[in-house]
Amino acid sequence: MKKTLWIGLGLTLLFLLAAAVSLLWTPFDIESLDIRNKLRPPDAQNWLGTDHFGRDILSMVMSGARTSIAVALVAVGIGMGLGVPLGLWAAARRGAWLDEMIMRGNDLIFAFPSLVIAILITAVFGASAVNAIIAIGIFNIPVFARLSRSAALSLWQRDFILAARTCGKSAFRISYEHILPNMINLLIVQGTIQFSLGILAEAALSYIGLGAQPPVASWGRMLADAQTLVSIAPHVALAPGMAIVLMVLGLNLLGDGLRDWLDPKLRVTRA
Repeated sequence: MKKTLWIGLGLTLLFLLAAAVSLLWTPFDIESLDIRNKLRPPDAQNWLGTDHFGRDILSMVMSGARTSIAVALVAVGIGMGLGVPLGLWAAARRGAWLDEMIMRGNDLIFAFPSLVIAILITAVFGASAVNAIIAIGIFNIPVFARLSRSAALSLWQRDFILAARTCGKSAFRISYEHILPNMINLLIVQGTIQFSLGILAEAALSYIGLGAQPPVASWGRMLADAQTLVSIAPHVALAPGMAIVLMVLGLNLLGDGLRDWLDPKLRVTRA
C-alpha cells in the first residue's frame, strides 16, 4: 500500500511541478518556430528533441501538462461541486419525485459520452479548452451524484443520524454536518480517479481537434501532429504519449493507495 501510494504521489507531483514551473519558465519559447532545426533527435540542447516546427518538445510537454491538469482539475471540480449536492439532496428525499428526477437526469447524461457532449457543445460554441472543460465537467456530475447518493443512503440508516433527527435537525443540516464528513474519503478517492480520466478525455478531445487550440500546448494535439511522423521521428510521439501514460498511471496509483490508506477495513486486512 505504502509503495503504491508513494509512487503515485511522486509521479503526480512531478507533473504538477512541471506544470507550475511552465507558468514562469520553459527551456524554450513554445511559440517560437525554428524550421532549420525541425525533427532533431534528443541531444544536450533539446533533451527530448524538436517537433516538425522546430519547437522544443520538453517545453511543449511542460506547457501541455499545465493545460491537461487545468482542464481536468476544473472539470472534476465542476462535477464534484454540482454532483455531490445533487446526490445528497436525492438521498435526503429518497423515493420522492425529486429523487427520481435527479437520478433520471443522471441516466440521461450517462447516455451521452463526454466525447459526444463535446461534439455537441463544439458545434454550437466552437472548439476550445473552455468547452472541453464544460463537456468533461457535465459528464462528471452524474458520477459524483450517484456515488454521493449511494453513500448517503447507507449513512441515513445509522444510529447517529437517527439521533440527529431526534434532536430536530433538518435534512439539510444532517446532510452537510453529518453525512458529508463521513463520505469525504470516498469523494477524495473518486476525485483522483476522475482526475485521471479527465486527463485522458482532454487528450482525446485535443487529438481530434475539439480541445485546446493553438498556440496553447496540449498533449493530445502533439500526438495528433506526430501521427504521420512516427516512422521518421518517433521521439515526437513518444514524449507526449509517455507523459499521458505516466500522469494517468500516477493518479491511478495515488487513488488506489489513498483508498487503502483511508479505508480502515483495507488497512487492517493488509496489515
